[in-house]
Amino acid sequence: MVKPKTEEEIELMRENAILVSKTLAEVGRHVAPGVTTLELNRVAETFIRDHGAIPSFLGYEGFPAALCISVNDTVVHGFPSDYVLKEGDIVSVDCGTLYKGYNGDSAYTFPVGEVDAETAELLRVTKESLYKGIEKAVDGNRIGDIGHAVQTYAESFGFSVVRELEGHGIGKHMHENPGVPNYGKQGRGAKLVDGMTICIEPMINAGTRGVYLAKNGWEVHTADRKNSAHYELTVVVRKGVPEILSTFEFIENPDVKF
Repeated sequence: MVKPKTEEEIELMRENAILVSKTLAEVGRHVAPGVTTLELNRVAETFIRDHGAIPSFLGYEGFPAALCISVNDTVVHGFPSDYVLKEGDIVSVDCGTLYKGYNGDSAYTFPVGEVDAETAELLRVTKESLYKGIEKAVDGNRIGDIGHAVQTYAESFGFSVVRELEGHGIGKHMHENPGVPNYGKQGRGAKLVDGMTICIEPMINAGTRGVYLAKNGWEVHTADRKNSAHYELTVVVRKGVPEILSTFEFIENPDVKF
């Protein structure tokens, strides 16, 4: 049984979620051809610390950076490096914060300059599948309802759902129960209860769903080396309509000040 969060806890998590959202937007301002992924990591760590929080990924089970930065065929957990972004790349940026004892977590896949039509559709469908999953994060539903919504939507466009990785609960710990797969059957899995806080994060491949783990023990790549996209938001299960704590608005609406 997963214990729901109190409203006070949810407010602390909201602060983290907004900070993570703003951090991703700040990173997004620097995504461009000629920029290294290591520079993006520096931008994020500085921004997080300047706002009084800790980059929670740094040192997590030995992870060496503040961000997971995954380019093109890297699904998740990419190491920031001297790799120079080039026109047509896509770069998934996954960010976590620890602030006032609670965690925030969100991810966004940025196009680098102009991308081809198939890649643009992959990004669009992956993000839309996230919102399809969020719609099912309602009291009384089951975890399988979320995964089923993500899976059926993404696969209807010919894309594939990664099954070896999943979303998760979140709170005082970065990863809590329940696990939130991006595939599943309706009516199956843990029951969703008002006040549960979860991260829903579709990882969708342009080609087959197969993946492999790199020698560094962290980076996950598509087996066919085709692109993969990844979006993540933190959500509170509610009665009727889910509550989304993090947001892509700072990224996608240039008129929003932060």
